[in-house]
Amino acid sequence: MSQKFYLSRRAVLARLAAGFTSSLASPSLLLAQETNKSLAGWASPEFKPEVEIELLCQPGEVQILDGSPTRVWRYKAKLIKGPESALQSIPNSYLGPIMRFTKGQRVRIHLRNQLPEWTITHWHGMHVPMESDGHPMYAVEPGGVFVYEFEVRNRAGMNFFHPHTHEATATQVYRGLAGLIFVNDDEEKSLNLPVGEYELPLVIQDRALDADNQLVYGGGMHKNMFGFYGNRILVNGQADYSADVGTRPYRLRVLNASNARIYKLAWDDGSPIVVIGVDGGLLEYPETKPYVMLAPAERLDIWADFSGRSIGSQLILQSSEFTGVLPRMAQRMLGAELPVGSEFPIMTFRIARSESDGPALPRRLTSIKRITESQIANRNDPVPIGITEAPMSMLINGRPYADNDIQPRERIPLGTTQLIEIFHDHASGRSGRMGMMAGMGMGPMMGGMRGMGMFSMAHPIHLHGQQFQIIKRTFEADDEAAYETMRDGFIDAGWKDTVLVTPGERVLIAKPFEDFKGRFMYHCHNLEHEDMGMMRDFLVE
Repeated sequence: MSQKFYLSRRAVLARLAAGFTSSLASPSLLLAQETNKSLAGWASPEFKPEVEIELLCQPGEVQILDGSPTRVWRYKAKLIKGPESALQSIPNSYLGPIMRFTKGQRVRIHLRNQLPEWTITHWHGMHVPMESDGHPMYAVEPGGVFVYEFEVRNRAGMNFFHPHTHEATATQVYRGLAGLIFVNDDEEKSLNLPVGEYELPLVIQDRALDADNQLVYGGGMHKNMFGFYGNRILVNGQADYSADVGTRPYRLRVLNASNARIYKLAWDDGSPIVVIGVDGGLLEYPETKPYVMLAPAERLDIWADFSGRSIGSQLILQSSEFTGVLPRMAQRMLGAELPVGSEFPIMTFRIARSESDGPALPRRLTSIKRITESQIANRNDPVPIGITEAPMSMLINGRPYADNDIQPRERIPLGTTQLIEIFHDHASGRSGRMGMMAGMGMGPMMGGMRGMGMFSMAHPIHLHGQQFQIIKRTFEADDEAAYETMRDGFIDAGWKDTVLVTPGERVLIAKPFEDFKGRFMYHCHNLEHEDMGMMRDFLVE
């Protein structure tokens, strides 16, 4: 009850603070809506949407395995205004609809919460105002409504939407709340890339189901500190997923929507993977890789050419073996079913028909301006994102998430491009959580465990707002053999919003902070870590 009251009070005050500069002498919410057009969470008469959608969060059932249907939470949508192509369902899936927008469109979305708990939705990868970003401060109560309004500023690419409810993101996503956003623009259209039935969205998730086909979550606090790992792989919400394809090129739009699992995508016959895009859209040139690492929230745009394959044959997209993303003791605690870093199939492509009329892979996809040193405001003093893992406590720069806890280095001038360094910060762990445990007589033991790398793991770090460019990776740890199982699978070109930082790595990125003031979150997209406190706010001012 105390948490709900806290959220209710915050939600009301956040909306009021967004628009009122005069006295807050108990105005009703209805009066606030009628008298203040910029109030967060309500529709503005001045905003003229070209696409308007009602998006429902509600309980439901779906058939995942034979037998009993599985109870889930899901997004359902209705188009109020705009082209019919703006909404596309994923058949036989609990996943929400695909929203298709065009760069420059004005969009209004009415989020209606029909769940038994508070929620809010984040438009992951979209460059939108703070009030429409899905910050946890705007969480709405059961039966409540929140209205988002934004202009699509992104270049062409695949983004997605999911809950961002403080301390409940992991469970709400796990129950099924997620959906895709495709942004198109004229530049992408001119490339004649595969479209329609030849453009396949593939959302990869791991889940655990009991004997009655119901979702099983969690294994206690000690297991959850490593993130949740299921024992069954679902693609587009379906088990044992397969697709019939023709002998021609396809465009695979891949999202890792798992809570914590990292994949090493590869073809089972050893064929290279051709990547044409990442989180922020198309790369400048196609990249050919033996495999590609894909962390939670990362996206890949893959050119899959089935030309020359024999009818009746099949090709399996799998996750290949790798090591080094979890401490050794974690595998023992998580159990033997579908271990992290093991080899397993994700889905099967069956070559079902002969087709010869397909586009050619463009030699050049787009033009991307690399951020130069002269454009960076703090090129000699990067903003730190220090990752700290401690038992039952996940921190950034030695601090857990707290509302309105902006630190000096988290204040960012609007209109600047900032150099940011992401690294494993064991010192903060000892001075923060570890220092507290030392006072309880537990310091030497825990410090020794940390020294042995027992609590060092990989983290997919996501930054809200504008996407960024990766400048450099450096690896400083002793376990070079483990890093070698992943090294060739990183794609650091193009625009990103999520980057995997493995144990021993330091990653330097350059991120613009343009257009919008306000609080924009950055956090680990291992959702259990996010809910445990590995999340902070930048204040753009």
